[in-house]
Amino acid sequence: MQLTQYTDYSLRVLLYLGSHPDRRVTITELADAYQISRNHLVKVVHQLSIHGWITTIRGKSGGMHLAFPPEQINIGTVIRQTEPHMNLLECFDKENNNCSISPACHLKRVLYQARKAFMEVLDRHSLADVLGSHANAREVISILDANIIQAQAQRAEKKRSRKSDPAETAA
Repeated sequence: MQLTQYTDYSLRVLLYLGSHPDRRVTITELADAYQISRNHLVKVVHQLSIHGWITTIRGKSGGMHLAFPPEQINIGTVIRQTEPHMNLLECFDKENNNCSISPACHLKRVLYQARKAFMEVLDRHSLADVLGSHANAREVISILDANIIQAQAQRAEKKRSRKSDPAETAA
């Protein structure tokens, strides 16, 4: 079972916000922390906001934060809302199933059970569970903070090099 990148990013956004409950977080900060596309995150954040998992505030002092305490955010529910479907095989999609052995295949039944078990495990966990202990959260935050510092330094260097390149400033 492989979750989509969209779901992966959605979970990362929630984890980051859960790790920073005392302040608003910007999309740029998230993109820097995870070293992923800001454009992808804009879409993810928009949908998380529509689903009610996060609250967003526009403007210069804007940002986002969790709409609920981490204990109230169920991982299974988030995944169901962010995955376009949970079809492990073609035969899971009745409308587009072209598998000739589908009517007699027992593999489908086994994989249905596996998918059900997968989701049952996720349904037993909240965002608070996956945020882990305070020590674990500090370790994760320090890794992400190092990524942010690196991204900010790269942007500053790029800006300095543009200012010092006369050909670029003339263009």
